[in-house]
Amino acid sequence: MRESTFWPQLCLIQAASSTAEVLIDPLADGIDLAPFLDLLRKKDTVKVFHACRQDLEIFFYKGAELIPEPIFDSQIAAAAVGLGDSISYDNLVRELLDEQIDKGSRFTDWSRRPLSDKQAAYALADVTHLHAIYPILQAKLEESGREDWVKEEMRLLTNPETYRMDPENAWKRLKPRKTTPKWLAAMVAI
Repeated sequence: MRESTFWPQLCLIQAASSTAEVLIDPLADGIDLAPFLDLLRKKDTVKVFHACRQDLEIFFYKGAELIPEPIFDSQIAAAAVGLGDSISYDNLVRELLDEQIDKGSRFTDWSRRPLSDKQAAYALADVTHLHAIYPILQAKLEESGREDWVKEEMRLLTNPETYRMDPENAWKRLKPRKTTPKWLAAMVAI
């Protein structure tokens, strides 16, 4: 959850493979996330996400600077093969798998418990197709010769400096309309 908080809050973990789909409730009393975090640390398992920067930011701050590796971002790969600069997950599923996803619970309060059956179904659908999309995008990347483009983006996403919040350098994240030395100096001073 990011909309009403200064720091993102981990409210639900959705995970899927070709054989299983699970929801993990990090808000449950006594939950031990260590096995899941261990999976994220496994170097021999590719973790496939869609638009993963915010997810990685949460794991970085909540997991003692954990950044899963190796990773594959289906949104970045889709852009590299010409499917749109920031294609949504549901549009990517429709484009590559010709399947429809119900996005009705997209804007919901994921911190409220219990989750409804509709919320749980939506959450699972949001990751269910990643295992099928991954090989399709990999093949398209190989055909187009653009694997290195995606690898470079993955290097940026897995670089801890991408997520460190250094107050002295916070101004560098701004995108000002004016970039004269005077304006930049004012931003640094603030």
